[in-house]
Amino acid sequence: MEPFSLDSPGFMNLLSSQTSQPIDVGSIGVGSSSVPKPVERKKWTTQEDIVLISAWLNTSKDPIVSNQQKLGSFWNRIAEYFNSSPQLSGYAPREWSQCKQRWGRVNEQVCKFVGSYEAALKEQASGQNENDVMKSAHDIFFNDYQLKFTLEHAWRELRFDQKWRSNFVSRDGPKEKRKEAAVTEPELEEVRPPGIKASKAAKRKKHGNEAALDQIESILAKKTIISNRKILDRLLGKNADTLSDQERTLKNKLISEML
Repeated sequence: MEPFSLDSPGFMNLLSSQTSQPIDVGSIGVGSSSVPKPVERKKWTTQEDIVLISAWLNTSKDPIVSNQQKLGSFWNRIAEYFNSSPQLSGYAPREWSQCKQRWGRVNEQVCKFVGSYEAALKEQASGQNENDVMKSAHDIFFNDYQLKFTLEHAWRELRFDQKWRSNFVSRDGPKEKRKEAAVTEPELEEVRPPGIKASKAAKRKKHGNEAALDQIESILAKKTIISNRKILDRLLGKNADTLSDQERTLKNKLISEML
């Protein structure tokens, strides 16, 4: 038997037949349609924020909608208002969940800035104008929250609404805006039924007033009777032939009332 050699033609042919084809690793799974692409998040613009604020204000202040709708339909109406706005012609539509999430951030940031703006108004020195107050408010916001306030356009849309209105008035600025900021809308107070003591006191007061009124009416009635008697006595003292028709009528009327 011949010895086995690694260099023999038979071994080389066997080795060649058993070798697998090269695998292209880059062709497996990479770039295939089965791998989902990440959804690109579209940044909100200033114009979108303004329309969203308008949609929220109009929808939340509608008494019929506020009383009858559930949370889902509430944001559906806001999204419908938002997407149908002519101010957003050419913009891609937003889902109601996107509107809700964006409003949550806008509301949170604006509420924080209201506090910063009020603090700046308290610190406003004589001679400082509205621009100085705004710069101070931004500085206070940054020092408190370690980030810049980038939603000033949203704050300007909401600043005169009751929820976000400042209780302080700038020493400088247009008179119309100062007057508008100073006006406060009366809050609806909870109507509570009067207590037992209050009810009794009200009844005593009512009965006391009625008694006084009855007494006054009684005095007036007595005065009227006395006056009528005097008039009747004067008419009876006259000769019946000398009485005028008016005096006869009055005489007969007084006599019938006295009977």
